[in-house]
Amino acid sequence: MNKSEAKKRVEKLRQVINHHRYLYHVLDKQEISESALDSLKKELFDLEQLYPDLITPDSPTQRVAGKPLAKFKKVSRQKPMLSLQDGFSNEDIIAWEERLKRLLTEKEARKLDYFCELKFDGLAVELLYQKGVFVLGATRGNGLIGEDITQNLKTIEAIPLELNFLGRSEAPSSDMVVRGEVLISKERFAKINKQQTRAGLPPYANPRNIAAGSVRQLDPKITSQRQLDFYAWDLLADFGQTTHSQKHQILQKLGFKTHSGDFAKHCLSLEEVFKFREHWLAHREKLPFEIDGLVAQVNSVELFEKLGVAGKSPRAAIAFKFPLKEAQTIVEDIITQVGRTGAITPLALLKPVAIGGTMVSRATLHNEDEIKRLGIKINDTVIVGRAGDVIPDIIKVLPEMRTGQERVFHLPKECPVCGVKLIKNAEDVIWRCPNTKCKARQRRYFYYFVSRPAFNIEGLGPQIINQLSDSGLISDPADLFSLTETDLLNLERFAEKSANNLVSAIQNKKQISLPRFIYALGISSVGEKTAQDLASRFLSLENLEKASLEDLINVENIGLKTGQAIYSFFRQKENTIFLLKLFKNGVKVEKLSQAKGQAGKLFGKTFVLTGVLETMAREIAKEKIRQQGGDVSESVSQQTDYLVVGGNPGSKYNKAKTLGVKILTEQEFLAMI
Repeated sequence: MNKSEAKKRVEKLRQVINHHRYLYHVLDKQEISESALDSLKKELFDLEQLYPDLITPDSPTQRVAGKPLAKFKKVSRQKPMLSLQDGFSNEDIIAWEERLKRLLTEKEARKLDYFCELKFDGLAVELLYQKGVFVLGATRGNGLIGEDITQNLKTIEAIPLELNFLGRSEAPSSDMVVRGEVLISKERFAKINKQQTRAGLPPYANPRNIAAGSVRQLDPKITSQRQLDFYAWDLLADFGQTTHSQKHQILQKLGFKTHSGDFAKHCLSLEEVFKFREHWLAHREKLPFEIDGLVAQVNSVELFEKLGVAGKSPRAAIAFKFPLKEAQTIVEDIITQVGRTGAITPLALLKPVAIGGTMVSRATLHNEDEIKRLGIKINDTVIVGRAGDVIPDIIKVLPEMRTGQERVFHLPKECPVCGVKLIKNAEDVIWRCPNTKCKARQRRYFYYFVSRPAFNIEGLGPQIINQLSDSGLISDPADLFSLTETDLLNLERFAEKSANNLVSAIQNKKQISLPRFIYALGISSVGEKTAQDLASRFLSLENLEKASLEDLINVENIGLKTGQAIYSFFRQKENTIFLLKLFKNGVKVEKLSQAKGQAGKLFGKTFVLTGVLETMAREIAKEKIRQQGGDVSESVSQQTDYLVVGGNPGSKYNKAKTLGVKILTEQEFLAMI
């Protein structure tokens, strides 16, 4: 067989192998035996070895390839992977719907319907396809930045390396993103734990831990041995879909397994949502995978986009969790922890107990009022649950189990670390340590300051921070930026290379974006979303420092309490001194060029983009619109002012013509901005 004949044979083999992969892993059908499929793969492998230049990244032989990695690279994304708000009862879901209706017109509220799918207990990942070929896979990470796990994801047979029904000539010219869940079956989980036991190793706690740990192996061959699975649940590409249920249909045609059939339901009312949840609550044990509830979301893509985001969650979707998994145990002691804002949190130390596959030895008691509500005592027998299979919580005390050996817990009147008298505001339920010099508060703030959403200083964990603090080298985070290698060489466990690495890591983070810096300040109630809103509104730290209380509470999603916290922060002398020290030690905060919502050229105008732009990526075009005060929507409606049209436009073009929306060519758009 010459090379030309081999090339044709290779293309045909790939086509046939991908067809049977789709049948087996997506449609759960089988037309040929596994041994026959293996022989096809063997022939393809042999031909590619004979002609190595015929090997392509999307070949079925490339699912396990390459040397083990030294570490994972970071991957940033334009559209964040958001987390979902949780609901645990019908009342929670009814309240969610009422919140949605308040943000919609009467006509829109009447049309609300929902798409419900099972919430698998796995690991969320994002897949990037270019011209129909899988090129990049990443973990969720912090939503905006994840880890590149492409080679590991290639080992999962349920993830197509090339999209179905999209030959090279038919592949979309723009990038396409698919999001979904990596998981492992209960059967496979049991087999792996048997292997662990035979090898004298401890068994894994639950299937999710194996799935998460497997995709983060530096050697893809280890991932391959775990036989993971994948279900897709979102599509970031324009195929003309108007509903979430249509996204699932498209994903399945492209070659993905999705929540379909009994695993998903289009619900016309909340009553149908409740019935769907009740069904799977009763039948969840029959599923091949672990689930911890279902996801309900507004089915209309247009309404979903209109409802927007609140904090880190889309308003139009909610995780409808199953009831807590519960177990009985004993409270061996109650201690208190001091947070970075001085909040005193009681913590129950429990006799270790397995709940939902995980050993639980601690549970939060939240505050003094919660202790009184539960009537809990040390040595009490209690029922502990894990909300959403994650957070340990004490649900109920069993007073009938008391023996007389129980002791009442009294919240301390002084800080357990620095001894300063605790305070509590009239409107607050939390006692706080007011001492800003409290060692516990300072260390918690240190951890927060260097965390990923803030300065993101790699290699600077709690153990090293504690060591630096104990040695007197640092008294506040500003001191980090004046550390030298000589300082570190005097400490235990620091050699020349490790000292150099840490100092370099710190120095490389001296320049920081405005949203990250605002978040790093640790102002009460100011999380990532609020920090971004403040940065977009005020553009610079100087403007934020000068802002009046009225200016602050006029920012979207900021109430009086948060506004007062921000206003007070910049007027406290110790904070002013801290900021000056940071700048003196070389920290530079980047300014933003244009405030969202301020009177830029495009203020008050809503844009939609379709097709392929020649001069810039779509995300860059969107950012330019926002920088000049405009808003960007993903769907055309009567509220759309302009549709920007690139090459090969989708169905948005026809809809815009029907609605009379102004259509701009790429050249007209460039002239406008």
